[in-house]
Amino acid sequence: METLQRTVSDITSKHSKEAAHQPNGEGRLLPLIYELEDAKCKYCEMSEEYTPEYASRVREKFSGKMVCELCAEALCMEMERHGGRSWEETLDAHMSKCMRFNRIGWAYLVLYQVEAVRAILKKSSSGSYSRAKSISLRDKGGPKKAPSRVT
Repeated sequence: METLQRTVSDITSKHSKEAAHQPNGEGRLLPLIYELEDAKCKYCEMSEEYTPEYASRVREKFSGKMVCELCAEALCMEMERHGGRSWEETLDAHMSKCMRFNRIGWAYLVLYQVEAVRAILKKSSSGSYSRAKSISLRDKGGPKKAPSRVT
């Protein structure tokens, strides 16, 4: 029966040889391997892996709350759209939208979409959206028919 042998990767082997040829006997340090931590977005509850440094920068930017990239982009767009709002107001508004979707949206996705379309139609009928009026030929009596030439 064959005996088991230890395997060495090419990178480790190369690093060991380079370290042996150093004049002072000290080898180069291997690049750091970052530990990843699982973090859950405070709003959409999506979980991703982040480095601890990145997670702390995100928490610092968003008032101590972990925010995924998708929600961060949505928050920045909301800030641009409503320039007078503070970060706290924008965070609270986004959180209420996400909580509502998490409560209703996933379970009844079609109903959630229907409700969103209804809200858009309600806004458009109240005049909050500016849009061009459609011109229908039927409203104007339609195109005029040429007189028949059959005699």
